[in-house]
Amino acid sequence: MTADLFSDFQQDHFALFGLPRRFALDGAALDTLWRTAAAQVHPDRFASAGDAEKRVALMAATRVNEAYQTLKSPLARARYLLRLAGVDTAEETNTSMPPAFLMAQMEWREAIEDARHGHDVDALERLSRQLRQDVRAMEDELGNALDEQHDHASAALLVRKLRFLEKLDQEIGDAIEALLF
Repeated sequence: MTADLFSDFQQDHFALFGLPRRFALDGAALDTLWRTAAAQVHPDRFASAGDAEKRVALMAATRVNEAYQTLKSPLARARYLLRLAGVDTAEETNTSMPPAFLMAQMEWREAIEDARHGHDVDALERLSRQLRQDVRAMEDELGNALDEQHDHASAALLVRKLRFLEKLDQEIGDAIEALLF
């Protein structure tokens, strides 16, 4: 793997770790592959090398870490797969969502506000658990859309939905923190 890490800076993140281009991946295997690759290109291993070799090692280490961060996050991995397929998720410009999803968002926000105003940390933690279940279910849908159906339009919509849920999770976390501290 070392030669590949230093010689081919054009390969995608999946190829870098020798993984198939799929949404579904084994997180433990990715962790192991990352640790192995990171150890091979760690700048400390090149402390006595020439300046050019040190720069290449630093570039390789940065690339390995960026690839790992992208692949370990389901949302980032989906965005990356869509980008590789030439699909723009248009998260900044396309905020249209199905009405049922928008209604659910409003209900989530109302529940968060009610719990915050009621100083109810338990209710916020319940909301957080429910949200994580919803996220997992949506990630399963996303995996199916990408790996089985190859439906990039549906996958892009799911990425946008997950981004909304990510923001809700942050709101819940902020509300809990505000009540505890």
